[in-house]
Amino acid sequence: MAVLGPASTEHRFGFAQAGARFLPVEVSDRIRPLRDLASILRLRRLLKGWEVVHAHGLRAGALTALALIGRGRSRLVVTLHNAVIAGGAIGATYAVLERIVARRADVVLAVSSDLVERARRHGARTVERALAPAPPLPSPTRTAAAVREELGIGSRPIVLALGRLAEQKGFGLLLDAAAAWGRADPPPIVLVAGDGPLEPELARRVTTGRLPARLLGRREDVPDLMQAADVLVLPSVWEGQPFVLQEMMRAGRPIVATGVGGIPEMVGDAALLVPSGDAGALAGAVTSVLEDRELAARLAEAARRRAEALPTEEQAVEQVVSVYRRLSAAR
Repeated sequence: MAVLGPASTEHRFGFAQAGARFLPVEVSDRIRPLRDLASILRLRRLLKGWEVVHAHGLRAGALTALALIGRGRSRLVVTLHNAVIAGGAIGATYAVLERIVARRADVVLAVSSDLVERARRHGARTVERALAPAPPLPSPTRTAAAVREELGIGSRPIVLALGRLAEQKGFGLLLDAAAAWGRADPPPIVLVAGDGPLEPELARRVTTGRLPARLLGRREDVPDLMQAADVLVLPSVWEGQPFVLQEMMRAGRPIVATGVGGIPEMVGDAALLVPSGDAGALAGAVTSVLEDRELAARLAEAARRRAEALPTEEQAVEQVVSVYRRLSAAR
């Protein structure tokens, strides 16, 4: 088996035991015809003679599918990690890549039910839910009081969000909601841990709007921050099985999230879910958690309980290896 794409050390060890080999192939983050053609030609050379090839991501999957044309002996597995949220010409182009993957892959693994259904609509023969476990969350090293003292926020309620500062993560919606919390007494403080391309724009919004929010940048003490938070927020436009949500549940804190992609099936009753793009609903849900101690305690307990049922890396390896063996046996 040849595996194209990222994997943790544990995954690599488990796959290696099953006879898999990881092949590094550069795939650009956007459609670049000349680079894509070069990637396809390199893949054709690298993948000659492999029984099963596993590509991670839509673009890697589509390029691999094209590279395997005429290679009837190879079976293709593609894991879809993200939805296509772009519109216009970019969205239409990615829709073509989705159809290529759906119709040429022997097995499609998708990280959420909406991706499973989308692959089926595009003609996929076999589609299964993928397991995407987050690594274990380290224990906090400081008390909540110590974190508050360091940040200088006193006893104000902490609304914490974490992730890359990119369009998909919905932090603009979080700042829209923060405007409503600014009228509370005392107003909650919104902390955002992470960096990314939208950092300058979000920082300007915080400053010009005098919002009760602070961008913390990339942090190495995420478990400490989560332990100190009164509510954790995931305002994303779309998610599959996000690592950050798994970490939130393992932290055992109340969660408010948008009900998009794979989030509802992952959290169940362990979060208050709001529509994506609805700042009023997000503000109201967070306010409810901050004002209702029983609700907060119930959400925190549900998060801890559901965290215990999250898939492990061993289960993820077992799932994928079983797909490889099934395809090899069917040749």
